[in-house]
Amino acid sequence: MLAHLKALTAGVAIAGALAAPTAQAQEAKTIGLAVANLQADFFNQIKQSVEKEAEAKDIEVITVDAAGDSANQVSQIQDLITRDVDAIIYIPAGATAASVPVQAAKEAGIPVVAVDRNPPDAPADTFIATDSVAAAEELGKFVCERSGGTGRLAEIQGQIGTTPQIDRDEGFAKAMANCPGIEEVARQASNMWMQDEGFNIAQAMIQRDPEITIFWGQADALALGAAQAAAVGALTDVIVVGFDGDIAGLEAVKAGTLTATMTQQTQLMGRLALESAIKLADGEEVPALQLQPATLTTQENVDPFITEHP
Repeated sequence: MLAHLKALTAGVAIAGALAAPTAQAQEAKTIGLAVANLQADFFNQIKQSVEKEAEAKDIEVITVDAAGDSANQVSQIQDLITRDVDAIIYIPAGATAASVPVQAAKEAGIPVVAVDRNPPDAPADTFIATDSVAAAEELGKFVCERSGGTGRLAEIQGQIGTTPQIDRDEGFAKAMANCPGIEEVARQASNMWMQDEGFNIAQAMIQRDPEITIFWGQADALALGAAQAAAVGALTDVIVVGFDGDIAGLEAVKAGTLTATMTQQTQLMGRLALESAIKLADGEEVPALQLQPATLTTQENVDPFITEHP
């Protein structure tokens, strides 16, 4: 009888061991990652971080790239919803129609993690981004100090209506309000935050006002375009600052092409995005707002960021 009980117990243990992998497989999650534009290093860094973290956790990630097209992104996210993903990490391709994917996902019972941009009329379950207001204000204070408090400022904005464009406008303006010796003489928005746009916009600004002494590009790509235009226009002693801490931007800071940038924690934001998506899929609560600091980056402190991006 005792031998029979031992055999029965062993059989139950073996059955449980065999069933365990099946249960784990059933619990495995699939996360949709909808990226605005993989041509931008900033978004690529987040994608790489999400996918690396997912691999470590045995999570499947389905990545789609809108290539800057909001309408295309709406269709892509509808496809992710149809594929019944457990959660969606969403980087809106623009302000236009940005709320549509969030509304559609919520109707399907799928939680949404927004990164970098959050539709104001349909916010995601959590929003992960740099505190762009504080960061842009810090950058503006640096410009005021570096310029000696005087100069002629030209600003190249990001895509109008997006969260970073609005917040960076606000933060930099706060700093300029306390630096009355700097006069804003030009301001124009880009459509895609791209370097060629920065170059064309800055070149036109220089043609209208060759006395510009400061360029503020709301992304490193825009600032790099402005720096190129300043070189072509033979402007000397021009302060050019950007925002993002892209690899190209960091290398330009090291070379002295850009005076400074604000380095965002893209790797951290990617990890937080995946962790938040998993928690939401499991029914756990996460903070509605998860803002991260950025680091003012100049030639003095750029090297560690080039070696390992935060």
